Amino acid sequence: MAERWATFDCYGTLIDWNGGLRRELARIFGEVRADGQLARYHELEPEIEADEPTLPYREVMARALDRLGAPPGEREALGRALPSWEVFGEVPAALAEARRRGWKLCILSNTDRYFIEASMQTIGVRFERAIVASEIRSYKPAHGHWRAFEHAVGRLPQVHVAASLFHDVATAAELGIPSVWVNRLGEVDGRAKATREITDLSPLPDVLDELAAA
Repeated sequence: MAERWATFDCYGTLIDWNGGLRRELARIFGEVRADGQLARYHELEPEIEADEPTLPYREVMARALDRLGAPPGEREALGRALPSWEVFGEVPAALAEARRRGWKLCILSNTDRYFIEASMQTIGVRFERAIVASEIRSYKPAHGHWRAFEHAVGRLPQVHVAASLFHDVATAAELGIPSVWVNRLGEVDGRAKATREITDLSPLPDVLDELAAA
């Protein structure tokens, strides 16, 4: 049987990105401002990445905090906190079952090697590969991560799994890759181009097998 590859976004898909980010923003700015600052952060980060795609991710986070008005002493707060952010509860079992069924796993992340290694350890399931922005000098939604995967493996993945329509699902559609949208937030978006939609990773092994057989 030919190798079956599934690629994954990490933060927001496997690791609780919003939860970890909001906790730090609440600590810095106070609970009352936390939700507004979180929404603004999600606007700022892709702007910074698009303007300077070779910028280290730690500096992307620091500049976003600068623009939010964080005190100078908190500039590195997100970089310090990110390695401790928690995995979603159902993720390890779902990934372990996918591996048991023969799937090879690869993370495509807009972070760097230090962050992704810490998060993979938290997840506790082996990934064959992890492709990070700092090493390919490109941020999603640009095609760089998928092209780097294609160069390494010899073809594009069978399936891409992600929570972000903007960073991942739309690009997978552009490249003709079936995708699974992990819609943890209950979003309603008519622009969604995902092949399948799930609310968490529990059904993922079956969904991967269905897409591979299609």
